[in-house]
Amino acid sequence: MITTLELTKTYPRVTALDRLSVSVASGITGLVGANGAGKSTLIKILLGLLPPNGGSASVLGFNIANQGSEIRARVGYMPEHDCLPPDVSASELVVHMARMSGLPLASARERAADVLRHVGLYEERYRPIGGYSTGMRQRVKLAQALVHDPLLVFLDEPTNGLDPQARDEMLDLIRRIGSEFGIAVLVTSHLLGELERISDYVIILDSGRLLRASSTAEFLVRTGVLHVEVQGPPEANDMEVRDRLGHALHQAGLYVWPDGRGVAVRFNDESVFDLIRDTTVDLGLGLVRLEQGHHRIEDVFREEVAGHVPPA
Repeated sequence: MITTLELTKTYPRVTALDRLSVSVASGITGLVGANGAGKSTLIKILLGLLPPNGGSASVLGFNIANQGSEIRARVGYMPEHDCLPPDVSASELVVHMARMSGLPLASARERAADVLRHVGLYEERYRPIGGYSTGMRQRVKLAQALVHDPLLVFLDEPTNGLDPQARDEMLDLIRRIGSEFGIAVLVTSHLLGELERISDYVIILDSGRLLRASSTAEFLVRTGVLHVEVQGPPEANDMEVRDRLGHALHQAGLYVWPDGRGVAVRFNDESVFDLIRDTTVDLGLGLVRLEQGHHRIEDVFREEVAGHVPPA
């Protein structure tokens, strides 16, 4: 879907993209990075709206250097910033965007009604956008990105400003775009946990540089760590109970360290599960949680930035 080779964008005092080489396939791809990492700049270059200073890129087989109009005809774009006119309705705006994409009026109206229904704005579609909540405005931006039935959509920080419920609903919409409609999605966010939930593939940027790109499953590999939480008698202090367990497991030859209300234990084979269970029983404690840990995207991001590889 997308290929970049040594893509570079510089400003007088800032390097927005630093020789970025990456490929994006179909499905949902998450583009992760802090504010200023180069995510929005990359999208604008891929749309042919911003020229790079070096390197090359193609989108759907079209060259960004001289085929920007062909790319924009086949790609939907949901911008990060608030760009909606307050005095028109969602229906009017989405129909207008469909007409600009080349659809005749009747088809534009039909398609606009379909996508507004899909994003949950069918009943509100004739109200002026100026009276919409932030969540509704984000849905309008998503609808206009989908109205011309694109092959690929760029969603730039689609959950910006949303409360937790609205954020979950937006993520569910994005997941459905990829799974039910078969549209490829490139979605940016600085909230790593969001992309972990919906993405098939993740690209991590830091100051315009590629830190890592791989499938989400590879980011979330199991670690050699067990998280153990126990419960003592009602009068017992939680930290004292944790320390008793940690001391006993250490005496049994395990590598143990505090982990919130419980302990974390390094393990190499399945016998450690039995040892933890038996030690907990011997101490007269109740086993609340015994769970194998996972690397999360946030952990990997911190490790990559710190310049070291996660332990095997």
